Amino acid sequence: MQNPFDAIHRYRNPLPNEDFTRSSAFRIRLCENSASRRARKIRNSLFVAASAVMAEFIKVRFHQFGGDLCVERLEQSGPDARQILVSVRAASINPVDFKIRSGKYPSVKKDRLPYTPGRDVSGVVETCGAQVTRFRPGDAVFGMVPVFGGGYAERVVLDERAVADMPVGLDHVQAAAIPLAGQTAYQGLFRRGKLKAGETVLIHGGSGGVGHFAIQLAKAMGARVLTTVSTEHVDFARSLGADVVIDYKTQRFEEVAKDVDMVFDLIDGETRERSWALLRKGGRLVSTLTAPSEDRAKALGVTAMRYTVEPDGEELAEIGRLADAGKLKPHIQATFPLEQAAQALATVERGHTAGKVVLTCG
Repeated sequence: MQNPFDAIHRYRNPLPNEDFTRSSAFRIRLCENSASRRARKIRNSLFVAASAVMAEFIKVRFHQFGGDLCVERLEQSGPDARQILVSVRAASINPVDFKIRSGKYPSVKKDRLPYTPGRDVSGVVETCGAQVTRFRPGDAVFGMVPVFGGGYAERVVLDERAVADMPVGLDHVQAAAIPLAGQTAYQGLFRRGKLKAGETVLIHGGSGGVGHFAIQLAKAMGARVLTTVSTEHVDFARSLGADVVIDYKTQRFEEVAKDVDMVFDLIDGETRERSWALLRKGGRLVSTLTAPSEDRAKALGVTAMRYTVEPDGEELAEIGRLADAGKLKPHIQATFPLEQAAQALATVERGHTAGKVVLTCG
């Protein structure tokens, strides 16, 4: 079966005698996508025109660490030269949002208060900075918000380089679920973990926001995927394509997983400690949480690292192409209107969500 990553590479870099446009099926798909984008741009342009007369917008923020989320009406400043102002249609909830609100996230200090959570959104471009070249007003986009926040709002300013055209086959709710969690999975597996087709990866926490994308991306690459989930999410993990699903409540994963090429650790603690012995020589342990022990890794002949996701619009566009190809689908557990952001955040903070929780605007 053709690897979808190869197809993307070949489309960008065709072989000398290869002309993708000669395929009638490919021409039809291009026409369908082009028509869909044109129709959506017309609808979005009307939305932008209507939005332009609105001087104030809703933003949800907290004024002190540990404080309540407050729904407020504020004015929005315009974008800088390489930024775009987006009318938000949907914004997703991530665990980092409640970590920041707790005051325990190192990158966000008191000088950033009051703070608006929200690291990823989808929406419609309203205005562009003078040096923006990739987008125009009316474009449907999705992208990652900087760590200093702003996604829980009707409008947000984004860096042009952190944004991509929204996949044609997704709606705004689905698209908003992808940027932070999808790129965290993508970068952990491929940029950091160097996962290749034919290798075996053990993904801890495969039913969560990052985890459920990681399973799908690893399978799209052609890897063999093992994952740990709770009993209630076993069927969900199987539906994502995992080759082996381990119910950590009833099974010890080290009795199932052996000699894996990579451990993608989204859990930490005891789970990580029990995972070291499962790596083959030269294997990789990659985590989004605390830094793994370099001494332990060296002693075992493996590599280990912690990383933080970085916004990358080109990479996000590639993930979008996988979504349009049917290789990746966001799972939405629940949606809440923007004004109910506190309830949505509490849902994620309680844990054991399957996929993503998303806020809707308008």
